[in-house]
Amino acid sequence: MSNELDFPYHFDDQGRTATTDRPDHIRDLIEQVLFTAQGERVMRPDFGAGLLALVFEPNSVTLAATTQMLAQAALHQHLAHLIAVNSVEVINDDAVLRVEIRYVVLADRTSHVADFAVPGGAA
Repeated sequence: MSNELDFPYHFDDQGRTATTDRPDHIRDLIEQVLFTAQGERVMRPDFGAGLLALVFEPNSVTLAATTQMLAQAALHQHLAHLIAVNSVEVINDDAVLRVEIRYVVLADRTSHVADFAVPGGAA
């Protein structure tokens, strides 16, 4: 176990701040980038992809393309020092957009896949 903070912030069984390993921490960082709206962080107003803002948009090919572009650009802007994004695939199911990120951790050159679901999308 490393000393990386676990996300969301919580306490472990001993009442201490919960920690996690490096790969899980990087996945947590990706999740934070994807779901944080720009302007939400006062000291970093340009941080985030803001995918939750797309919840009420009609589920369409255009929404999937917009989601892919926002995710890829935000990950490159905010996490390029930690990961190299190989692909961002967006699959629009009925009421959910699934976002699959394939990336390589630069520190150890290991490949990973992270899946996230964006709820909503009016049919």
